[in-house]
Parts: sequence; structure tokens; C-alpha cells
Amino acid sequence: MTAAAEGKRPDSYLKFLDKDGLRGARIGVVRQLFIGRDTDPEILRLMEQALVDMKRQGAEIVESINIPELDLIPPARFFCNRFKYDIEAYLASLGPQAPVKNLAEILASQKFHPSIEKRMLDVQAEPPPERSPSCVAAEESGHRLARAVLASMDAAKLDALVYPSWNNPPRLIGDLNSPHGNNSSRIAPPTGFPAMTVPMGFVYGSLPAGLQILGRPWSEPILIRIAYAYEQATRHRHPPASTPPLP
Repeated sequence: MTAAAEGKRPDSYLKFLDKDGLRGARIGVVRQLFIGRDTDPEILRLMEQALVDMKRQGAEIVESINIPELDLIPPARFFCNRFKYDIEAYLASLGPQAPVKNLAEILASQKFHPSIEKRMLDVQAEPPPERSPSCVAAEESGHRLARAVLASMDAAKLDALVYPSWNNPPRLIGDLNSPHGNNSSRIAPPTGFPAMTVPMGFVYGSLPAGLQILGRPWSEPILIRIAYAYEQATRHRHPPASTPPLP
């Protein structure tokens, strides 16, 4: 962590757990990410209810937020497949206690779900990020999107943006074909901006849905206030039946 980053980190984030954290917050709705034929109607229903719930807690909901780059830049332009180099850096940090040393050993072990084998083989063949054209393009696209997101937030004087984490119910393990509408990777990873996902209810009985809240750089205190206030007001989080309560 740089000295500049260290200076922006609070001593504790606990003081930002404010039940009234939504009061006066200006929250922009990024409908670009979830208005479409592939959005599950139950997810859309929960999203609309989440906006109502935030407004009841004193937030100002701002519609008609438009980030042109979300439509202008193809999603593939944000993708840098650096999994091999990140996981091998992590394994190296473990020292001699690492159960394996590299991705090749993981592949040889066959200790992974068969549905991801092709993706792991593909990433094994990837060049280092600094020599990968896709990674260079992804960095440039990320900077471009970051500027656009900040411009939209500045123009509407927003504290945060919201959208469903996924536009569809969660898929079963191994299902790579059903629609998912994964929005959690659309803004936060390529821009590097902080984002939090909190429960916004369940669809079709027991399938969880999430609300993602995204802010400006170094706005974690604001995100914590908003997320905590929303969670305390709605109480959507249910511990799984298989997990004992915390002491």
C-alpha cells in the first residue's frame, strides 16, 4: 500500500455503521445494466423494491443516469486474463507451505471441477499481462470507463450508484449456459472503484439476489453507511440452515 493510500485509510470502519446512513444520500440508478430482455422479472421486482426501501430511509433516488462508455466499449475490451500470474504470485507468497507451486501442478492434480478445465487450460497458455494485447487494451478501457463514471456522478452530484449484482438467479455449479447477467464485473473491476454487494431478497423461494452499491475512489465510508442502513432497514440476510449461529 502506498503512503498516499495509507493516509486515506481510517483507523476503523466501525464508526461508519450508521442506521441513518441513507438519509440525504444521492443514489443514481444505472438502468443501462438491468433493463433488457434477459433480466429476470423477479430480480427486477426486487430491484424496484430496493429503490423504494432506500427512499423510505431518506435517500434521494436519481434516475436517468447514463454512462455512455458502458454501451460504447464492448465488455470483452475490459477483460485481462491474468489468473495464472495472480494465483502463482499468491502461491509463491506462501513459501514452502504452498500445497502446489504453479498452475501446471493444479492442472496435473485434476482437483478442480471439470466445468472449468477448458478455461484453466486457456489461461495456462496466456502470455504475461505486460505482453498481452488484451491486458493492455483492458487497462486503457478501464481508465476510459473510470473517467466516464466520475463524470456522470459529478454531473448528478451522486454519492453512489446502484444496480443488481446479477440480473438473473444464481446458476447451479457447473452450469455455464444459463443467462446470468453478472453486473458485478461491469464497473468496479475495470475502474478499480470500491463496490459492496448486500442482500436484496430472494427469488423463486430460496435463491438469493444482491444489490451492488458503487462509489468513487476512497469512498468506502460512504458505501458502508449506505449498505449498513439498507441492511438494517430491510433485514434480507438469512443465515443458511446448514450454518450454526455465531457465538
